[in-house]
Amino acid sequence: MMEKIRKVKTAVIGCGRISNIYIRNLKKLFYITDLAAVCDISEEAAARQAGFFGVDRVMTIDEIADSEEIELVVNLTPPEAHYGIIRRMLHAGKHVFTEKMMATDLAEAQELVSLARERKLYLGSAPDTILGAGLQSARWYLDSGVIGDITSVQVCINRDQVLNSEMSAIIRQEGGALPYDVGIYYIGALIMLLGPIASLTASGAVAPVHPAEYFFRSEPGDKWQIPGFNILAAALDFESGVIGSVLFDGNTVNCEQHRFAVFGTRGILLLGDPNTFNGAVTLLLPNNEKTVLPFTHGYNGKNMVDEPRAFDGYGNRGVGAAEMAWAIRTGRHNNRCSMEYGLHCMEVLLGMDRSARTGQKITTTTRFAVDPLRSGYYSEGARGRGDAERSLME
Repeated sequence: MMEKIRKVKTAVIGCGRISNIYIRNLKKLFYITDLAAVCDISEEAAARQAGFFGVDRVMTIDEIADSEEIELVVNLTPPEAHYGIIRRMLHAGKHVFTEKMMATDLAEAQELVSLARERKLYLGSAPDTILGAGLQSARWYLDSGVIGDITSVQVCINRDQVLNSEMSAIIRQEGGALPYDVGIYYIGALIMLLGPIASLTASGAVAPVHPAEYFFRSEPGDKWQIPGFNILAAALDFESGVIGSVLFDGNTVNCEQHRFAVFGTRGILLLGDPNTFNGAVTLLLPNNEKTVLPFTHGYNGKNMVDEPRAFDGYGNRGVGAAEMAWAIRTGRHNNRCSMEYGLHCMEVLLGMDRSARTGQKITTTTRFAVDPLRSGYYSEGARGRGDAERSLME
């Protein structure tokens, strides 16, 4: 059946580190995407990626916008460039899937959503780890009632984001604080599993001023402060009645401690890192030991298409773009990592920031729905690659 479907001609804009896994997967993992071109502000970087992955063309942004064959643009540029590039591509009639987030400003993101609707185009947003085996399996178990009625949820991640800023100049810029760099994966997972967040209150703390001291990428005498809150703690009220708590702490040590627990009237479900595709799903019931549950879905993050590479840890990045490509071809009304999903992620995360600044309770205005993928399709089969892409078709 797949062979009868015309592939979606795709271009990637942005050839930084994350492009490695996107380009490989869009080129080799997913049947539905035909990666025809790459683009970067540095033509040398684009040419290097095109040569390494066997992509036919290096194009400019203008050439992509003017191309009659390119239907889908995957935007992997830095966050501050997202609004301008997405807006340009939507005006050019292209469907767009973007790395997190759609824009750095909620009003700009809302403008992009309105433009996509007006022009009847698909607009999707990472994080697409919500389509991985770990979180889709967790959704399946929760929907099946294995822990009864869900009562509350607790998530936490810690990291020495200040130390990490020594290694990456991007972390020193807007959006580099831990809640924005990593917290969005937890927000995305929370709302995919439990639905929209109706209101929240939050507290925050900034990062300390950091003098250069460890790594060669900084110069003696340099110092900086990561913009925004590097710690955010929030109380969440879900529309469903579930109560949640969130803690993102980037002012501690790099011994990461992930905590993702969903509490119910019959049991507790413990989830792995939502920044991965293969986080374990562990069930705790009264009078029983903890039990790791089997995955019910594919996209477990394993490299099934070529030799192991250094960036394999990014897993199945691009699955959100592929799922959107299937929606384009089949005429399905909405893709799962939709603009509504991305907009709600943004509103919640920026609402936490605003609440921490003002002390006010934030009531959200956006809503969305993410249908689960069909279970029973897996990344690995008896002869190697499995049939996981079939779960993206419906």
